[in-house]
Amino acid sequence: MQSFNSQVDQPLRAAQTTAAETGAIAPASAAFLFVFLEIFEREGGIQSYAQDIFRSYCSFSKQPADVFLLRDRPDCSNPFQSDHLNFHYFKHPSAQVGRLWMAIALFFHILKNRPARVLCGHINLAPLVRFVCQPWQIPYTVMIHGKEVWEPLPRPLRAALQQADEIWTVSRYSRDRAAAANQLDLNKIRLMPCAVDGDRFTPGEKSAALVDRYGLTNAQVLLTVARLWSGDIYKGVDMTIRALGAIAQSIPNVKYLVIGRGDDQPRLAQLAKDLGVGDRVVFAGFVPTVELPEHYRLADAYVMPSQEGFGIVYLEAMACGVPVLAGDADGSADPLQDGKLGWRVPHRTVEAIAHACIEMLQPEATPQSRKDGQWLRQQALTWFGKAAFTQRLQDALKTAP
Repeated sequence: MQSFNSQVDQPLRAAQTTAAETGAIAPASAAFLFVFLEIFEREGGIQSYAQDIFRSYCSFSKQPADVFLLRDRPDCSNPFQSDHLNFHYFKHPSAQVGRLWMAIALFFHILKNRPARVLCGHINLAPLVRFVCQPWQIPYTVMIHGKEVWEPLPRPLRAALQQADEIWTVSRYSRDRAAAANQLDLNKIRLMPCAVDGDRFTPGEKSAALVDRYGLTNAQVLLTVARLWSGDIYKGVDMTIRALGAIAQSIPNVKYLVIGRGDDQPRLAQLAKDLGVGDRVVFAGFVPTVELPEHYRLADAYVMPSQEGFGIVYLEAMACGVPVLAGDADGSADPLQDGKLGWRVPHRTVEAIAHACIEMLQPEATPQSRKDGQWLRQQALTWFGKAAFTQRLQDALKTAP
Protein backbone atom coordinates (compact mmCIF):
# COMPACT_ATOMS: atom_id res chain seq x y z
CA MET A 1 0.00 0.00 0.00
CA GLN A 2 1.38 3.39 -0.96
CA SER A 3 1.69 5.99 1.78
CA PHE A 4 -1.15 8.46 2.19
CA ASN A 5 1.27 11.34 1.53
CA SER A 6 2.43 9.94 -1.81
CA GLN A 7 -1.14 9.58 -3.06
CA VAL A 8 -2.49 12.91 -1.84
CA ASP A 9 0.47 15.29 -1.78
CA GLN A 10 0.81 15.63 -5.55
CA PRO A 11 -2.86 16.44 -6.34
CA LEU A 12 -3.04 18.68 -3.27
CA ARG A 13 -0.12 20.79 -4.47
CA ALA A 14 -1.44 20.71 -8.03
CA ALA A 15 -4.73 22.08 -6.75
CA GLN A 16 -2.93 25.05 -5.18
CA THR A 17 -1.15 25.83 -8.45
CA THR A 18 -4.24 25.37 -10.62
CA ALA A 19 -6.39 27.51 -8.31
CA ALA A 20 -3.88 30.34 -8.46
CA GLU A 21 -3.70 30.16 -12.26
CA THR A 22 -7.39 29.89 -13.11
CA GLY A 23 -9.50 31.02 -10.16
CA ALA A 24 -12.65 29.28 -11.50
CA ILE A 25 -13.67 25.68 -11.10
CA ALA A 26 -15.45 25.26 -14.42
CA PRO A 27 -16.64 27.15 -17.48
CA ALA A 28 -19.45 29.61 -16.81
CA SER A 29 -22.02 27.33 -18.47
CA ALA A 30 -21.29 24.44 -16.11
CA ALA A 31 -23.53 23.58 -13.17
CA PHE A 32 -23.37 20.92 -10.47
CA LEU A 33 -26.20 19.06 -8.83
CA PHE A 34 -25.64 17.49 -5.37
CA VAL A 35 -27.94 14.72 -4.10
CA PHE A 36 -27.69 13.88 -0.40
CA LEU A 37 -29.53 11.90 2.24
CA GLU A 38 -30.59 13.56 5.53
CA ILE A 39 -27.85 16.08 6.24
CA PHE A 40 -29.33 18.47 8.79
CA GLU A 41 -31.78 16.43 10.86
CA ARG A 42 -29.25 14.04 12.34
CA GLU A 43 -25.57 14.05 13.30
CA GLY A 44 -22.91 11.70 12.00
CA GLY A 45 -19.76 11.36 9.96
CA ILE A 46 -21.51 11.39 6.59
CA GLN A 47 -23.51 14.45 7.59
CA SER A 48 -20.36 16.31 8.68
CA TYR A 49 -18.65 15.34 5.44
CA ALA A 50 -21.51 16.73 3.36
CA GLN A 51 -21.49 19.98 5.30
CA ASP A 52 -17.76 20.31 4.71
CA ILE A 53 -18.48 20.00 0.99
CA PHE A 54 -21.11 22.74 1.15
CA ARG A 55 -18.84 25.03 3.17
CA SER A 56 -15.89 24.52 0.86
CA TYR A 57 -17.94 24.90 -2.31
CA CYS A 58 -19.31 28.26 -1.14
CA SER A 59 -15.78 29.43 -0.33
CA PHE A 60 -14.40 29.16 -3.86
CA SER A 61 -17.17 28.65 -6.40
CA LYS A 62 -18.64 31.38 -8.56
CA GLN A 63 -21.00 28.83 -10.14
CA PRO A 64 -24.41 28.24 -8.49
CA ALA A 65 -25.35 24.63 -7.75
CA ASP A 66 -28.53 22.86 -6.70
CA VAL A 67 -28.77 20.49 -3.74
CA PHE A 68 -31.49 17.83 -3.42
CA LEU A 69 -31.96 16.56 0.15
CA LEU A 70 -34.00 13.47 0.94
CA ARG A 71 -35.50 13.36 4.49
CA ASP A 72 -34.64 16.96 5.41
CA ARG A 73 -37.34 19.61 5.90
CA PRO A 74 -37.36 23.17 4.52
CA ASP A 75 -37.45 24.53 8.09
CA CYS A 76 -34.26 22.70 9.14
CA SER A 77 -31.32 24.73 10.39
CA ASN A 78 -29.27 25.20 7.21
CA PRO A 79 -26.45 27.77 7.27
CA PHE A 80 -25.46 27.09 3.66
CA GLN A 81 -28.45 28.42 1.75
CA SER A 82 -26.97 31.15 -0.45
CA ASP A 83 -26.58 32.44 -3.98
CA HIS A 84 -24.14 29.57 -4.52
CA LEU A 85 -26.28 26.72 -3.20
CA ASN A 86 -30.01 26.33 -3.81
CA PHE A 87 -31.55 23.61 -1.61
CA HIS A 88 -34.57 21.44 -2.47
CA TYR A 89 -36.10 19.38 0.37
CA PHE A 90 -37.96 16.07 0.11
CA LYS A 91 -39.31 14.78 3.40
CA HIS A 92 -42.58 12.88 3.70
CA PRO A 93 -44.12 10.74 6.47
CA SER A 94 -43.84 7.84 4.03
CA ALA A 95 -40.23 7.13 3.11
CA GLN A 96 -41.33 5.60 -0.20
CA VAL A 97 -43.42 8.63 -1.13
CA GLY A 98 -40.54 10.94 -0.26
CA ARG A 99 -38.15 8.99 -2.45
CA LEU A 100 -40.64 8.93 -5.34
CA TRP A 101 -41.24 12.66 -4.95
CA MET A 102 -37.52 13.35 -5.16
CA ALA A 103 -37.07 10.97 -8.11
CA ILE A 104 -39.70 12.80 -10.15
CA ALA A 105 -38.25 16.20 -9.23
CA LEU A 106 -34.74 15.02 -10.13
CA PHE A 107 -35.90 13.74 -13.51
CA PHE A 108 -37.53 17.03 -14.50
CA HIS A 109 -34.68 19.10 -13.05
CA ILE A 110 -32.13 17.21 -15.13
CA LEU A 111 -34.35 17.30 -18.20
CA LYS A 112 -34.65 21.08 -17.93
CA ASN A 113 -31.19 22.11 -16.67
CA ARG A 114 -28.82 19.37 -17.91
CA PRO A 115 -26.20 19.86 -15.16
CA ALA A 116 -22.58 19.25 -16.05
CA ARG A 117 -22.26 16.66 -13.27
CA VAL A 118 -24.38 15.06 -10.55
CA LEU A 119 -22.67 14.29 -7.25
CA CYS A 120 -24.36 11.59 -5.16
CA GLY A 121 -23.59 11.70 -1.44
CA HIS A 122 -24.80 8.24 -0.36
CA ILE A 123 -24.61 4.77 -1.87
CA ASN A 124 -28.34 4.20 -1.26
CA LEU A 125 -29.17 7.05 -3.65
CA ALA A 126 -26.76 5.87 -6.36
CA PRO A 127 -29.26 3.71 -8.33
CA LEU A 128 -31.65 6.65 -8.57
CA VAL A 129 -28.88 8.98 -9.71
CA ARG A 130 -27.76 6.45 -12.29
CA PHE A 131 -31.34 6.08 -13.54
CA VAL A 132 -31.88 9.81 -14.10
CA CYS A 133 -28.40 10.57 -15.47
CA GLN A 134 -27.76 7.83 -18.00
CA PRO A 135 -30.52 8.66 -20.55
CA TRP A 136 -28.97 12.12 -20.97
CA GLN A 137 -25.35 10.92 -20.72
CA ILE A 138 -24.75 13.15 -17.72
CA PRO A 139 -21.69 12.06 -15.73
CA TYR A 140 -22.16 11.29 -12.06
CA THR A 141 -19.96 10.83 -9.02
CA VAL A 142 -20.77 8.63 -6.02
CA MET A 143 -19.32 9.28 -2.55
CA ILE A 144 -18.62 6.23 -0.38
CA HIS A 145 -17.34 6.20 3.18
CA GLY A 146 -16.90 3.05 5.25
CA LYS A 147 -18.46 -0.26 6.10
CA GLU A 148 -21.56 0.36 3.92
CA VAL A 149 -19.44 -0.62 0.88
CA TRP A 150 -16.95 -3.10 2.36
CA GLU A 151 -19.00 -6.18 1.46
CA PRO A 152 -20.62 -7.22 -1.85
CA LEU A 153 -23.55 -4.90 -2.55
CA PRO A 154 -26.93 -5.81 -4.01
CA ARG A 155 -26.87 -5.71 -7.81
CA PRO A 156 -28.53 -2.26 -8.28
CA LEU A 157 -26.10 -0.59 -5.88
CA ARG A 158 -23.09 -2.38 -7.33
CA ALA A 159 -24.07 -1.48 -10.90
CA ALA A 160 -24.55 2.16 -9.94
CA LEU A 161 -21.03 2.23 -8.51
CA GLN A 162 -19.46 0.37 -11.40
CA GLN A 163 -21.02 2.71 -13.96
CA ALA A 164 -20.22 5.94 -12.10
CA ASP A 165 -17.78 8.20 -13.89
CA GLU A 166 -15.96 8.78 -10.62
CA ILE A 167 -16.09 7.54 -7.02
CA TRP A 168 -14.90 9.54 -4.03
CA THR A 169 -13.89 7.82 -0.82
CA VAL A 170 -12.31 8.87 2.44
CA SER A 171 -9.38 6.44 2.77
CA ARG A 172 -7.18 3.92 1.02
CA TYR A 173 -8.68 1.17 3.15
CA SER A 174 -12.27 1.93 2.12
CA ARG A 175 -11.14 2.27 -1.49
CA ASP A 176 -9.42 -1.10 -1.53
CA ARG A 177 -12.16 -3.00 0.31
CA ALA A 178 -14.96 -1.50 -1.76
CA ALA A 179 -13.12 -2.16 -5.01
CA ALA A 180 -12.34 -5.78 -4.11
CA ALA A 181 -15.86 -6.54 -2.88
CA ASN A 182 -17.69 -4.89 -5.77
CA GLN A 183 -15.34 -5.20 -8.78
CA LEU A 184 -14.67 -1.46 -9.07
CA ASP A 185 -12.13 0.19 -11.33
CA LEU A 186 -9.46 1.65 -9.05
CA ASN A 187 -8.68 4.28 -11.67
CA LYS A 188 -12.13 5.78 -11.09
CA ILE A 189 -11.66 6.20 -7.34
CA ARG A 190 -10.40 9.48 -5.91
CA LEU A 191 -9.28 9.94 -2.30
CA MET A 192 -11.27 12.72 -0.62
CA PRO A 193 -10.47 12.36 3.11
CA CYS A 194 -12.47 13.99 5.89
CA ALA A 195 -11.67 17.43 7.25
CA VAL A 196 -11.19 18.68 10.81
CA ASP A 197 -12.21 22.15 11.96
CA GLY A 198 -9.06 23.57 13.51
CA ASP A 199 -10.91 26.70 14.64
CA ARG A 200 -13.28 24.65 16.78
CA PHE A 201 -10.96 21.87 17.96
CA THR A 202 -8.07 23.57 19.74
CA PRO A 203 -5.72 22.77 22.65
CA GLY A 204 -6.50 24.16 26.08
CA GLU A 205 -6.52 23.55 29.80
CA LYS A 206 -8.76 20.90 31.31
CA SER A 207 -12.09 22.37 32.37
CA ALA A 208 -12.26 22.36 36.15
CA ALA A 209 -16.04 22.04 35.98
CA LEU A 210 -15.86 18.96 33.77
CA VAL A 211 -13.07 17.42 35.84
CA ASP A 212 -15.32 17.79 38.87
CA ARG A 213 -18.43 16.55 37.02
CA TYR A 214 -16.76 13.32 35.94
CA GLY A 215 -14.60 12.72 39.02
CA LEU A 216 -11.29 13.07 37.16
CA THR A 217 -9.31 15.04 39.74
CA ASN A 218 -5.59 14.08 39.57
CA ALA A 219 -6.42 11.36 37.02
CA GLN A 220 -4.67 10.51 33.78
CA VAL A 221 -7.54 10.23 31.36
CA LEU A 222 -8.09 7.92 28.43
CA LEU A 223 -10.95 9.06 26.18
CA THR A 224 -13.19 7.48 23.54
CA VAL A 225 -15.91 9.28 21.58
CA ALA A 226 -18.13 6.71 19.86
CA ARG A 227 -21.62 5.31 19.43
CA LEU A 228 -22.29 2.61 21.99
CA TRP A 229 -24.52 0.44 19.83
CA SER A 230 -24.50 -3.32 20.05
CA GLY A 231 -23.93 -3.40 16.29
CA ASP A 232 -20.80 -1.25 16.64
CA ILE A 233 -18.71 -3.20 19.13
CA TYR A 234 -15.84 -2.84 16.65
CA LYS A 235 -15.27 0.61 18.19
CA GLY A 236 -13.13 -1.17 20.79
CA VAL A 237 -14.58 0.26 24.01
CA ASP A 238 -14.88 -3.24 25.44
CA MET A 239 -11.24 -4.00 24.63
CA THR A 240 -10.04 -0.82 26.28
CA ILE A 241 -12.03 -1.73 29.40
CA ARG A 242 -10.39 -5.16 29.37
CA ALA A 243 -6.96 -3.48 29.16
CA LEU A 244 -7.56 -1.12 32.11
CA GLY A 245 -6.39 -3.55 34.78
CA ALA A 246 -2.98 -3.94 33.14
CA ILE A 247 -2.74 -0.22 32.45
CA ALA A 248 -3.49 0.59 36.10
CA GLN A 249 -0.52 -1.47 37.26
CA SER A 250 1.77 1.11 35.62
CA ILE A 251 -0.55 4.15 35.72
CA PRO A 252 -2.36 3.88 39.07
CA ASN A 253 -4.41 7.05 38.55
CA VAL A 254 -5.78 6.10 35.12
CA LYS A 255 -9.44 6.64 34.33
CA TYR A 256 -11.40 5.97 31.14
CA LEU A 257 -13.97 8.54 29.95
CA VAL A 258 -16.43 7.22 27.37
CA ILE A 259 -18.56 9.73 25.46
CA GLY A 260 -21.51 8.40 23.51
CA ARG A 261 -24.83 6.67 23.92
CA GLY A 262 -26.43 3.46 22.74
CA ASP A 263 -27.93 0.14 23.71
CA ASP A 264 -24.54 -1.45 24.43
CA GLN A 265 -23.75 0.76 27.43
CA PRO A 266 -25.29 -1.59 30.05
CA ARG A 267 -23.14 -4.47 28.78
CA LEU A 268 -20.02 -2.32 28.86
CA ALA A 269 -20.76 -1.05 32.36
CA GLN A 270 -21.31 -4.61 33.59
CA LEU A 271 -18.07 -5.71 31.92
CA ALA A 272 -16.14 -2.99 33.77
CA LYS A 273 -17.76 -4.03 37.06
CA ASP A 274 -17.02 -7.72 36.50
CA LEU A 275 -13.37 -6.94 35.75
CA GLY A 276 -13.01 -4.84 38.89
CA VAL A 277 -12.45 -1.56 37.03
CA GLY A 278 -15.94 -0.12 37.34
CA ASP A 279 -14.63 2.80 39.39
CA ARG A 280 -12.21 3.70 36.60
CA VAL A 281 -14.77 3.90 33.78
CA VAL A 282 -16.96 7.00 33.41
CA PHE A 283 -19.85 6.93 30.93
CA ALA A 284 -20.60 10.55 30.02
CA GLY A 285 -23.47 9.77 27.67
CA PHE A 286 -24.33 12.00 24.74
CA VAL A 287 -22.35 15.24 24.44
CA PRO A 288 -23.47 17.87 21.90
CA THR A 289 -21.02 18.63 19.11
CA VAL A 290 -20.44 22.16 20.38
CA GLU A 291 -19.19 20.76 23.73
CA LEU A 292 -16.85 18.14 22.29
CA PRO A 293 -13.66 20.27 22.14
CA GLU A 294 -13.57 20.89 25.89
CA HIS A 295 -14.19 17.18 26.45
CA TYR A 296 -11.25 16.25 24.20
CA ARG A 297 -9.10 18.59 26.32
CA LEU A 298 -9.82 16.40 29.35
CA ALA A 299 -7.88 13.57 27.74
CA ASP A 300 -4.25 12.67 28.16
CA ALA A 301 -4.69 10.13 25.35
CA TYR A 302 -7.44 9.31 22.87
CA VAL A 303 -8.02 5.56 22.55
CA MET A 304 -10.21 3.84 19.97
CA PRO A 305 -8.82 0.49 18.77
CA SER A 306 -11.45 0.16 16.07
CA GLN A 307 -12.17 -0.65 12.44
CA GLU A 308 -12.98 2.67 10.83
CA GLY A 309 -13.54 3.83 7.30
CA PHE A 310 -11.45 6.87 8.26
CA GLY A 311 -12.00 8.13 11.83
CA ILE A 312 -12.59 11.88 12.09
CA VAL A 313 -12.37 11.59 15.90
CA TYR A 314 -8.63 10.94 15.66
CA LEU A 315 -8.17 14.24 13.84
CA GLU A 316 -10.37 16.06 16.35
CA ALA A 317 -8.21 14.72 19.19
CA MET A 318 -4.95 15.62 17.45
CA ALA A 319 -6.23 19.11 16.66
CA CYS A 320 -6.73 19.47 20.42
CA GLY A 321 -3.14 18.33 20.98
CA VAL A 322 -4.06 14.86 22.28
CA PRO A 323 -2.06 11.74 21.24
CA VAL A 324 -4.12 8.96 19.66
CA LEU A 325 -4.37 5.18 19.44
CA ALA A 326 -6.20 3.33 16.65
CA GLY A 327 -6.48 -0.11 15.11
CA ASP A 328 -3.85 -1.30 12.67
CA ALA A 329 -6.06 -2.66 9.87
CA ASP A 330 -8.51 0.01 8.82
CA GLY A 331 -8.93 3.49 7.39
CA SER A 332 -7.35 5.14 10.43
CA ALA A 333 -4.02 4.56 8.71
CA ASP A 334 -4.68 7.77 6.78
CA PRO A 335 -5.34 10.24 9.64
CA LEU A 336 -2.54 8.58 11.63
CA GLN A 337 -0.19 8.74 8.60
CA ASP A 338 0.58 5.00 8.83
CA GLY A 339 1.63 5.36 12.48
CA LYS A 340 3.71 8.52 12.17
CA LEU A 341 1.11 10.50 14.12
CA GLY A 342 -0.15 7.88 16.55
CA TRP A 343 -0.16 4.33 17.87
CA ARG A 344 -1.66 1.57 15.74
CA VAL A 345 -2.36 -1.78 17.41
CA PRO A 346 -4.26 -5.00 16.65
CA HIS A 347 -7.73 -3.82 17.56
CA ARG A 348 -8.86 -6.94 19.43
CA THR A 349 -5.63 -7.61 21.34
CA VAL A 350 -5.79 -6.53 24.98
CA GLU A 351 -2.06 -6.77 25.63
CA ALA A 352 -1.17 -4.53 22.69
CA ILE A 353 -3.77 -1.95 23.71
CA ALA A 354 -2.51 -1.91 27.30
CA HIS A 355 1.14 -1.59 26.27
CA ALA A 356 0.41 1.30 23.91
CA CYS A 357 -1.74 3.13 26.46
CA ILE A 358 1.00 2.89 29.09
CA GLU A 359 3.50 4.25 26.59
CA MET A 360 1.15 7.11 25.66
CA LEU A 361 0.63 8.12 29.29
CA GLN A 362 4.30 8.12 30.23
CA PRO A 363 5.47 11.73 30.75
CA GLU A 364 8.45 11.69 28.39
CA ALA A 365 7.89 13.49 25.09
CA THR A 366 10.26 14.83 22.48
CA PRO A 367 9.60 17.49 19.81
CA GLN A 368 7.87 16.17 16.70
CA SER A 369 6.94 12.92 18.42
CA ARG A 370 3.58 11.20 18.64
CA LYS A 371 3.15 12.77 22.09
CA ASP A 372 3.98 16.32 21.01
CA GLY A 373 0.57 18.00 21.01
CA GLN A 374 1.65 21.11 19.14
CA TRP A 375 3.29 19.09 16.38
CA LEU A 376 0.32 16.69 16.16
CA ARG A 377 -2.04 19.61 15.70
CA GLN A 378 0.13 21.16 13.00
CA GLN A 379 0.34 17.88 11.09
CA ALA A 380 -3.40 17.20 11.37
CA LEU A 381 -4.32 20.64 10.05
CA THR A 382 -1.73 20.62 7.27
CA TRP A 383 -3.15 17.44 5.76
CA PHE A 384 -6.74 17.45 6.93
CA GLY A 385 -7.69 21.02 7.82
CA LYS A 386 -10.44 22.95 6.09
CA ALA A 387 -8.00 24.56 3.64
CA ALA A 388 -6.67 21.18 2.51
CA PHE A 389 -10.20 19.82 2.05
CA THR A 390 -11.23 22.87 0.02
CA GLN A 391 -8.23 22.50 -2.28
CA ARG A 392 -9.03 18.82 -2.88
CA LEU A 393 -12.67 19.56 -3.63
CA GLN A 394 -11.74 22.35 -6.02
CA ASP A 395 -9.32 20.07 -7.83
CA ALA A 396 -11.86 17.24 -7.96
CA LEU A 397 -14.54 19.41 -9.56
CA LYS A 398 -12.10 20.79 -12.11
CA THR A 399 -10.59 17.50 -13.20
CA ALA A 400 -13.58 15.15 -12.91
CA PRO A 401 -13.92 13.08 -16.11
